[in-house]
Amino acid sequence: MQNLLFIVLGLILLIAGGNWLLKSAVALSLRLNIPKIVIGMTVVSFATSAPELIVSIKAALDGFPDLALGNVVGSNIANLGLVLAITVLMGSIDVRRTFYTTDWPVMMAASLLFFGFIFFDGELQQYEGIIMVVALFLFLVYLLRFQKQAVEDEAPEDDMPLPLYKLVLFLGLGGTALWGGSELLISGAVGLATLYGVSERIIAVTVVSIGTSIPELAASVIAVIKKEKAISLGNLLGSNIFNLLAVLGITSIITPIKVVDEGLLSNDIFWMLGISFLVLPLVFIPKGLRLGWRDGLILLACYITFVYITVS
Repeated sequence: MQNLLFIVLGLILLIAGGNWLLKSAVALSLRLNIPKIVIGMTVVSFATSAPELIVSIKAALDGFPDLALGNVVGSNIANLGLVLAITVLMGSIDVRRTFYTTDWPVMMAASLLFFGFIFFDGELQQYEGIIMVVALFLFLVYLLRFQKQAVEDEAPEDDMPLPLYKLVLFLGLGGTALWGGSELLISGAVGLATLYGVSERIIAVTVVSIGTSIPELAASVIAVIKKEKAISLGNLLGSNIFNLLAVLGITSIITPIKVVDEGLLSNDIFWMLGISFLVLPLVFIPKGLRLGWRDGLILLACYITFVYITVS
């Protein structure tokens, strides 16, 4: 009963947090005259990746490396296979050229960098973590200086500048609510999962990763409802980049992360690479530079298959 209560309260906090975060992100993009996808890939992505960062650092320090790794790998799969799928099922997203010239390639490069570091020796060392964080920093510098609008964004009527104190308040409230909601959701979900004696890695790549992807889902769904599609897509791509380069980078700098369950290297990491790659052809097929409901169904089918294979 307590676990179910935690899950419900967590979801309520996450929905409220997503709304507050979106308000502050839109206001920030207006105030700084920055394309909304840049805000989505920086401010919103970092705030919605905070649960993964907190969970991964705590798990690694507590001696549960598979929870740290599985959480990030599973979250990246969930962000595209579940969150993006639900987002485009609710409304199609028209994509511009910079999506495939900058944003998607950086996400794939981060995924391949992580794969190269972890696959051959089964460990993320401190120096590898430093390389990942430096790569993220260089990407952010490039993004803020050169990125153009990457999504055809409808101009909603409620785009209004906020006073600075309200902007900071919404940003703080949103980030705090997302963090608190994720904590409650993970606590409740892991409590339920452990009753069934499921392994640490499986809990991480399914229950915990879905829990820590709920902020992305909340922020993205609210963004689509309010027609802020640039923030929605940018948030998901940015979150995957942040999860790999910031979350695992910072965690491995604090303490090296070693793979315990080989299933992470033989199954999960290939699903992450595969579903990350799949987004590119889906953008062009059947209609060029658009993600629609058919693409959502394909992504969702991939995610369900991944969960089925992982838990069976």
